[in-house]
Amino acid sequence: MSLEEGQTAPDFTLPVSGGDTLALKDLKGKPVVLYFYPKDDTPGCTTEAKDFTDRRDEFDALGATVIGVSRDTVAKHDKFTAKHDLKVILGADEDGHVTEAYGVWVEKRMYGKTYMGIQRATFLIDGNGVISRIWPKVKVKGHADEVLDAVRAL
Repeated sequence: MSLEEGQTAPDFTLPVSGGDTLALKDLKGKPVVLYFYPKDDTPGCTTEAKDFTDRRDEFDALGATVIGVSRDTVAKHDKFTAKHDLKVILGADEDGHVTEAYGVWVEKRMYGKTYMGIQRATFLIDGNGVISRIWPKVKVKGHADEVLDAVRAL
């Protein structure tokens, strides 16, 4: 991962679930939890999205916006959101500019095959647009709670 804590977060504009567009610059003044995940409606990704959804009120109370990003389409995000009643924003990075800017588009290996994919990672961006915390290679269990604690500490 090429980004480090203390650096300015790369700006982005993405189409999001529900048909809107969201730009990081529009969230200045608020903490942003930007989490990257491999694919909609897979076991780990579903658990992570549901965990963030379950804590949505607590993130909202702290003024934080939670955004999940994958390379899935908005249509897939909308189906994923409806199926699991998700309450987080899902960004569609179909062309890969955001996953590449954040250094999470990486070479992966499974069953002896090498392929490119998203490394599960989370970035906490403060209200000034600075990366205050990075969680590389996220393990899903307990992650949303850990991120919530970090937002509280801002």
